[in-house]
Amino acid sequence: MTASQDVEYATAAHRLKTGATGKSLMIRVQNLVKAFGDRRAVDGISFTIEEGEIVGFLGPNGAGKTTTIRILTCYMPATSGAASVAGHDVFTDSMAVRRKIGYLPESTPLDVNMRVREYLDFRGKLRGLQRPERITAIKRVADLCWLGDFIDRPIYQLSKGMKQRVGLADALLHDPKVLILDEPTIGLDPTQIRETRNLIQELAKRHTVFLSSHILPEVEATCKRTIIIAGGKIVASGSPAELRERIQGKLIAEVAGPADGVHKCISDIKGVLAVSAVADNGWNRLQISTQSGHDPREAIFQAIKERSWSLRELRREVGSLEEFFIQTTAKQLREHRTPEEVRS
Repeated sequence: MTASQDVEYATAAHRLKTGATGKSLMIRVQNLVKAFGDRRAVDGISFTIEEGEIVGFLGPNGAGKTTTIRILTCYMPATSGAASVAGHDVFTDSMAVRRKIGYLPESTPLDVNMRVREYLDFRGKLRGLQRPERITAIKRVADLCWLGDFIDRPIYQLSKGMKQRVGLADALLHDPKVLILDEPTIGLDPTQIRETRNLIQELAKRHTVFLSSHILPEVEATCKRTIIIAGGKIVASGSPAELRERIQGKLIAEVAGPADGVHKCISDIKGVLAVSAVADNGWNRLQISTQSGHDPREAIFQAIKERSWSLRELRREVGSLEEFFIQTTAKQLREHRTPEEVRS
């Protein structure tokens, strides 16, 4: 192998281990498939997550979120494809993967008859931590998860929110590089949800966070990037702002002028897909659907000005992540319905 080939090989190897920003890839999934008989719960998905990211994994119930997480955490083998966590293959190096991840499942499996400190000490022993390491680690996670006042209480006396904190403390005990959280706010009250959201954002300073949920506002408020899965396939990926931009555009306008003339004028403008209008005392309240990537507001303003009509409102209605989620998942599920499901 020549010197130039050595450089090319090293560069290619580096690209496999790093993302677009040059940061290390903490999670890498390629063409992952998990089939149960003839049904594919996960159907050829691929994605990467860089070091320090908080990524939301969003989808309706039965979309394949939990199955994907169980593969990444080595609880379940895949049918085909490849996946690695912190540089370790989940199929051939599963013990190394388990040492690098902290996993909080949807239903936190706690021994409720133990006290919190006792339980965390037991879990630390299972992870191979020596007594001085366990003492230090328990203090660290108790402070981080606000367990100080409850550290010597029996777990069965704790609220659901506090039990979630104990489960998260357990996941953080060995200071993992990657945190995988499956529905971390399910069943919590609004105050507990806000506290958990703040904690996750704090954890991202030291850990990469992969968070599965079907609660859209939480993903939008917490995550820097979102991956949406439906029917076992990834249907969208990007920041919440980027995904909102992909919603079919909508403008709101109020124009004083002849109803038929206003409707025809606006409908003829490039980039306008449809116009609905409600007339009220000489004003036309318009909802204007636009093509994705088009912003015809300037053209609308000029057309109204040229006709000497009055304009008292023209604004873009910003879509929510919920709208995008409903649009994309509904389309995907419609396309993958079986003939029997269609007939029923």
